[in-house]
Amino acid sequence: MKKHWAFINTGFQDAAWNMAFDECLINWHHEGKIPPTLRFYGWKEPSLSVGYFQKVNKKINFDAIERHGCQFVRRLTGGSAVLHDDELTYSLVISENDPDIPISVQEAYHVLSKGVFEGYRNLGIPAEYAILDRERARGRTAICFEKPAIYEMVVDGKKLSGNAQTRQKGVLMQHGSIPMSMNTVMLFDLFLFSSERLRERSRDAFHKKAVTINQLTNRVYQYDMLTDAFKEGFKKGLDLELHPLQLTETQWEEVQQLAQSKYETKAWNINSNKERASIG
Repeated sequence: MKKHWAFINTGFQDAAWNMAFDECLINWHHEGKIPPTLRFYGWKEPSLSVGYFQKVNKKINFDAIERHGCQFVRRLTGGSAVLHDDELTYSLVISENDPDIPISVQEAYHVLSKGVFEGYRNLGIPAEYAILDRERARGRTAICFEKPAIYEMVVDGKKLSGNAQTRQKGVLMQHGSIPMSMNTVMLFDLFLFSSERLRERSRDAFHKKAVTINQLTNRVYQYDMLTDAFKEGFKKGLDLELHPLQLTETQWEEVQQLAQSKYETKAWNINSNKERASIG
């Protein structure tokens, strides 16, 4: 039997607004105001998002962020930094107690990423799930697409998409980045390296670790071209019926207020984990 979820495409928004909306989805689902929901969105400007636990001092080149006209924001979810630019981004919320959601974080990724898997298949891309041995899973990197996590999408071992997850208030929220193309010059400029030679070597090595939709298909995709493929992918992969999510004016205002009070602030984006605990 098909499951009934809500769906909303919020289009291109500022980085802080995008992260505030994802947090509001958690709150609204926790409060019973919305059903399980799938969201698609884009980014008004190139934006670097860093993981909740990621340290930014001596890691991020904030002069380069300003030079490239990037926005900067910290996510609720963990993981490494992601440059959001020419991509489709998705998020979803569902109760942790839903019978279809495994207790294991890794197995929950496997279930919920079936929509991403089927979306790539709709584009004719032979995506596969990354299955990592214990040694590869242990390594860390500051840049998300340098290394796949378990059950993320790969083609010939190269990472295609990045996903992250958090569980709060009894709600699981997962969001992910599905790049059409990637500006690797900009990406590696946004991080601090001990030398320019090391930056260049890291950037050259990156091309052996990650790949994008446009590279695989030899086509130039646009945001609207991906929404249909991945919407149908989630419907098939998760066996869903999707219905438009209708929000009240008060809910839209709630997103804007949270963006301003939390995700636009240096206190949230720069401070340590302990200092951020009471923000928002």
